[in-house]
Amino acid sequence: MSSLALSVLLSLVSAVAYAAGAIVQERVAARGGNSSHALVRNAVWWVAVLLNGVGAVLHVVALAYGPLSLVQPLGALTIVFALPMAALFVGRRAGARAWRGALMATAGLVGLLALTGDAEPHTLGGAEQLALATATFGAVGALMLLARTLHRPVLRSAVLATAAGGAFGMASVFTKTVAMEWTSGSVRSGLPTLLVIAGLAAAGLLLSQAAYRGAGLAAPLATVTVVNPVVAAAIGITLFGEHFRQGA
Repeated sequence: MSSLALSVLLSLVSAVAYAAGAIVQERVAARGGNSSHALVRNAVWWVAVLLNGVGAVLHVVALAYGPLSLVQPLGALTIVFALPMAALFVGRRAGARAWRGALMATAGLVGLLALTGDAEPHTLGGAEQLALATATFGAVGALMLLARTLHRPVLRSAVLATAAGGAFGMASVFTKTVAMEWTSGSVRSGLPTLLVIAGLAAAGLLLSQAAYRGAGLAAPLATVTVVNPVVAAAIGITLFGEHFRQGA
């Protein structure tokens, strides 16, 4: 199996785990008790954390074998898989419009896979990592402050989900650097990079949990699923030298 095919397979299984985790998170949010203390004591919420953890591990391995500009967009399959899984496990039926959207997203990803080209291994230097970490935490913090000023649940959810997607996407950017260093046998990124990854992943998880509050499953999950790959793929193309087979 080629490295590109392996990264695609791992991304598919990762998307299934993330979809299951999102469904559990939304169920927890719908039942109330969404404070930090209540979540820590909620065994069902820890199931969501475990599912997200499994998805994250598979995602990390996929990043070691495939380009950001492919692996991250494949995460959009999370919402495609969430439709039948939600219908099967929690009885939430999706309408014809949702299924048309899922089929269009799948077709788009197939086209993206056909156009993705190979990229030379590339990692981020210390100065680049510092600049990206500062900008990312600043942007996430600003979105959190903006969300606190919004009283409409839908708008608040959209802002929090945007922050979560940005945090997840940038966590994958830093993870890509570490994964490439591990596979090449030259690990240069130390504890600060790992702390940045952990901080962004935790922020994304908690922000996505907050986004589900009062807004259901579809809109927050769709927002996170779109923002995440857009952010990561933009970095992959501009800083990692990734490209598509037919040029611009």
